[in-house]
Amino acid sequence: MSAANIDPVIWIDGSWSTKDKAAVSVYDHGLLYGDGIFEGLRIYGGKIFRLEAHMDRLEASARALLLSIPYSRQELMAMLNEAVARSKRQDGYIRLVVTRGSGTLGLDPNRCPRALVFAIVDGIQLYPAEVYATGIPVITASTRRTPRSSAEARVKSLNYLNNILAKIEAQRAGCLEALMLNTEGLVVECTADNVFLVKNGILKTPAAIHGALEGITRGVVLEVAAQAKIPTQETALALFDFYTADEAFMTGSGAEVMPLTSIDGRVIGDGKPGPVTQKLIKDFHAVTRG
Repeated sequence: MSAANIDPVIWIDGSWSTKDKAAVSVYDHGLLYGDGIFEGLRIYGGKIFRLEAHMDRLEASARALLLSIPYSRQELMAMLNEAVARSKRQDGYIRLVVTRGSGTLGLDPNRCPRALVFAIVDGIQLYPAEVYATGIPVITASTRRTPRSSAEARVKSLNYLNNILAKIEAQRAGCLEALMLNTEGLVVECTADNVFLVKNGILKTPAAIHGALEGITRGVVLEVAAQAKIPTQETALALFDFYTADEAFMTGSGAEVMPLTSIDGRVIGDGKPGPVTQKLIKDFHAVTRG
């Protein structure tokens, strides 16, 4: 059976379900108000990649939002591993979601007596396979990332409206992705991925303090870069830095490592995936599929 024909495996609050029967309450505050958090995890070779790191981030997000997860770390990890085994997928994607739970109409989180947890194991393909070899052009979205004074970007929450609006901008411009700036005009990330540049042999990425999510794939790329003796910096980066970069790429659990070949019509380097990018793609694949 091909991966495309494998049915999703779904777990909702202690019970296994199917795609056509899975349901949550219309009174769930994750649905009504975006009150919740999630993680997107990859499956490589039948194993969950960097599960502990994802659990660390999930727990940090929950703590920041005063959201009590009704299952222990060990219970959730056991459930996810069982879900992957049930799916029989060698490669795939997991969406793990925790919402404030079902309550009454109105914002009051105290009206939700218990958080809801569900997980989906399915396939994912965000971009056509051929563009990984050629890279993609991107634009800069006019929609800004929500400022840290309003919502901490390091919380991987269900609130993605500004990212969606930026994605729409990208699509209307004929691009697959867009860079997003914070309210100070610094580059922070793409609509659903972290972003890197290479300049004079130094690998740079926006620091989390400026509004970037601390992505798991981002962390892996920084690790393999260090192992390859490539100097790295987590720092403040403006559009000028990307316009004048030698190379650029974005990273994410779904996207993996995607080269960027132009930004707002400015060609990056020679318009092709650069040597540092190509090496990091190879090294990343060695970690995930080696």
